[in-house]
Amino acid sequence: MYTKQHTIKAPVKVSGVGLHTGAQVNLTFVPAPINHGILFKRVDLPDQPVVECDVDNVVDVSRGTSIEKNGARINTVEHALAALVGLQIDNILIELDGPEIPIMDGSSLPFIEAINAIGLEEQNALRNFFEVPHGIFFQDAEKNIELAALPLDDYRVTVMVDYNSPVLGSQHATLNNINQFEKEIASCRTFCFLHELEMLHKQNLIKGGDLNNAIVIVDRIVKDDELDSLAKLFGKDKVEVKKEGILNNIELRYKNEPARHKLLDVVGDLALVGRPLKAQIMAARPGHASNVAFAKKLKRVMMDSRQKAPHYDITQPSVLDVNQIYKLLPHRYPFKLVDKIVHLDENMIIGVKNVTINEPFFEGHFPGNPVMPGVLQIEAMAQTGGIFVMQSVPDPENYWTYFLSIESAKFRRMVVPGDTLVFKCELTAPIKRGIAKMQGQAYVGGNLVCEASLTASIVKKK
Repeated sequence: MYTKQHTIKAPVKVSGVGLHTGAQVNLTFVPAPINHGILFKRVDLPDQPVVECDVDNVVDVSRGTSIEKNGARINTVEHALAALVGLQIDNILIELDGPEIPIMDGSSLPFIEAINAIGLEEQNALRNFFEVPHGIFFQDAEKNIELAALPLDDYRVTVMVDYNSPVLGSQHATLNNINQFEKEIASCRTFCFLHELEMLHKQNLIKGGDLNNAIVIVDRIVKDDELDSLAKLFGKDKVEVKKEGILNNIELRYKNEPARHKLLDVVGDLALVGRPLKAQIMAARPGHASNVAFAKKLKRVMMDSRQKAPHYDITQPSVLDVNQIYKLLPHRYPFKLVDKIVHLDENMIIGVKNVTINEPFFEGHFPGNPVMPGVLQIEAMAQTGGIFVMQSVPDPENYWTYFLSIESAKFRRMVVPGDTLVFKCELTAPIKRGIAKMQGQAYVGGNLVCEASLTASIVKKK
């Protein structure tokens, strides 16, 4: 996976019809700056309103995923979003002169091919991953749908479908690495069953439907007069079908193309969480409604994790400045790793370290690619915790702090020069016999970068 943000090198345009509206649409992908995210713009409407790629903007999931804000609606966003996730594009503006993303051939491949023709551009900022912190689960018992996200330092997706159909049967598809999306998933087309096609037509939908942009599964015997009606519906002289199979006998690109397309839809719909994901996603019999409901659940967890980040206001005076810290801790240059304490109470301490290129460890650690060593992040966290423990005795100058254990240490993202590390150490149990158990976390810009469970002991100097 890319570690830095990406956009595209130049604008690129694709044109086609909307699957349900049948309207001709011109779509232009436009480069965007760092931290812009994925935005849609309706250039055909007054004031050219913008709609963010956000699950909270979803307004319809009946036959695709539609988003809307301030009266500007964008229909069927999932295939274009899946293409952007597959290419690991973080920042882009999608300009549309109509209400629906063009269906193209029913897959993500035409979008990927258009973008590959002009290429990607790496941007000088780290990607803002949402790393799933624990198992997150969704279930629709009535429809027998289940989705799960498990912690993983990567992005993998597995989908299982079962349509109780003699043509399709049970299928599964897996994306083990996001770099495989273009080759293994992107070309897989949308599909529906013949009975769904008839229903959609009666609802005045699929006006842009064509046998070139959708696979129609026929799992029953079709009479000649029905075939004639279908030919008229699609503007064809003739359509054919084997006893049971695919309308007009179109060849599948993969034996499990329907399952792969469902995986494509999952990737596209989960892009609406708003940040690139690091997780193992597993989905059984998913659809747009369940994907969006699951995306909302993921976003709630993401927002809750951000709200847990300690508040740090640089305009407020510190509780302990660097000189006061020197009196409490025996550490000296270059091992003095806490610049100030901004919060201290009976249960929690918050400390700050400003990471600069002048740190001595950058000279020998990853020369030319300065990344703060994880062990030193833990050491700075431990020093913050040590200051906290010292406050539990009336004469801290007469004590040493030693750490007995560091457990469940995890590193969520890189820390580089220019970052401000904010450490939070919180008691998990009352201090007894000079032993303190704490949960430590480190944040940069409100994002968790590392965490660990710490146990410390204070020992009187001899």
